[in-house]
Amino acid sequence: MDSAANAARSADAKPRPADPLTVGEVARRAGVAASAVRFYEEQGLIASERTSGNQRRYHRHVLRRLSLILVAKRLGIPLAEVAEVFAGLPADRMPDKRDWERISRRWAALLAARRREIERLESELTGCIGCGCLSLRRCRVLNPRDALAADGPGPRRLPSAEPGPGPDTP
Repeated sequence: MDSAANAARSADAKPRPADPLTVGEVARRAGVAASAVRFYEEQGLIASERTSGNQRRYHRHVLRRLSLILVAKRLGIPLAEVAEVFAGLPADRMPDKRDWERISRRWAALLAARRREIERLESELTGCIGCGCLSLRRCRVLNPRDALAADGPGPRRLPSAEPGPGPDTP
């Protein structure tokens, strides 16, 4: 992107669809802070080009990527997962319908697994709170003399969605 392109852009008040966006324009359009745009770029989730004056310029398809990042954030999907998905997307153009469908299926499966885990944890919690510790032999939380400390940190009897050691980890 050279100074001739920038001069043409300033002379024409109405931006053209192919015109690159500044970091401020991207931030405003995506509804995030400019620092967030730079952060996502540092993480490799979006890319920019530099002008001769070393200013960032973004292609408009970056707005779609940022939207997807923000949706993932709302759904609790970690940036590492977003990065994995983005690795399979074209960097030089907006993803097409098949790309979006693939992402949707992948994240639907992830969210379904998370939903099942939350329901299982809710059931454990309800059983634990509802028992009133009337059955200490069956209690999954009781830990006399902290015997489970030898097994490692964190909850040892209630299975975790995170892989790791423990008696209930598959």
